[in-house]
Amino acid sequence: MKIAILDDYQDAVRTLDCFSLLAGHEVKVFQHSVRGIGQLAIRLAPFEALVLIRERTALPAALLARLPNLRIIAQTGKIGAHLDLDAATGAGIAVAEGTGDPTSTAELAWALILAAQRKIVPYARNLKEGLWQVASTAPQFNGLGTGLKGRMLGIWGYGRIGRLVAAYARAFGMTVLVWGSQASRSAAQADGFQAASSQHEFFEQADIVTLHLRLTAATAAIVGAADLARMKPDALLVNTSRAELIADGALEAALTAGRPGAAALDVFRGEPLAADSALLKMPMVLATPHLGYVERDSYETYFRSAFDNLLRFARGEPANIVNPDYLQNG
Repeated sequence: MKIAILDDYQDAVRTLDCFSLLAGHEVKVFQHSVRGIGQLAIRLAPFEALVLIRERTALPAALLARLPNLRIIAQTGKIGAHLDLDAATGAGIAVAEGTGDPTSTAELAWALILAAQRKIVPYARNLKEGLWQVASTAPQFNGLGTGLKGRMLGIWGYGRIGRLVAAYARAFGMTVLVWGSQASRSAAQADGFQAASSQHEFFEQADIVTLHLRLTAATAAIVGAADLARMKPDALLVNTSRAELIADGALEAALTAGRPGAAALDVFRGEPLAADSALLKMPMVLATPHLGYVERDSYETYFRSAFDNLLRFARGEPANIVNPDYLQNG
């Protein structure tokens, strides 16, 4: 098969052990993203198979209709709104869903919490400039860092990642308050954690709020301006899930207003994030370039699964196909 691997920003996939699985196939790895449908159609037209790195490239119906040679899309991780599944089915394109491990994202969420609370990044940056124990040259941002023991961590979403983060919080001596579906809250209580009685209580009481929800039509903009305004002025908001969970512009306005006092973010609207983004100019924001799953062990898991799905399809033994009806249109 002629296989294209999209959006490998760091040219890392070829260094993975699992890349050898594709030996014997014609493989092209693209490091640079293309956004326009016309440009993408020209780039991808020759390929029979695409490997998507999560949601870095959108595949809408208008694009899929212009890819006559495409037979299968292998998704690393779960399918999301970036891929028009109905259009793929109608075009006779199989879509194989992969698997992943929540550990790397949970670890990054915890790293962001620690770094933001203790002001590690600005302290380290200023030390290289010869400034000892200076978090900021602006007096209003040069306060002491804050520890975790005895404080309340609010977790919205008690799935695979949320459970790991809750366990980390317990090890650090924090109180955990969970919000989400009734099933999530019941599961958290069964594990010995607290469940918030309302969304209002959740945002008002937590010293740190971390979001661990999948982005769906129901969860888009689920965190609004009123929720953020209820947070404490020294509270921290952490988002390693999806930027679209927060209403557009609400976080920037809330941080400017002083509630919450800080944010640690790994996800943004429109990635890669523009260098002139307002969030990057805010001294109370710690930002990382969507690193939640960008880690060697995680990549090995994601890509081994995706490549295995491709090879099974090539052998005529398709597996993990989420749109089996594609056969009716192939």
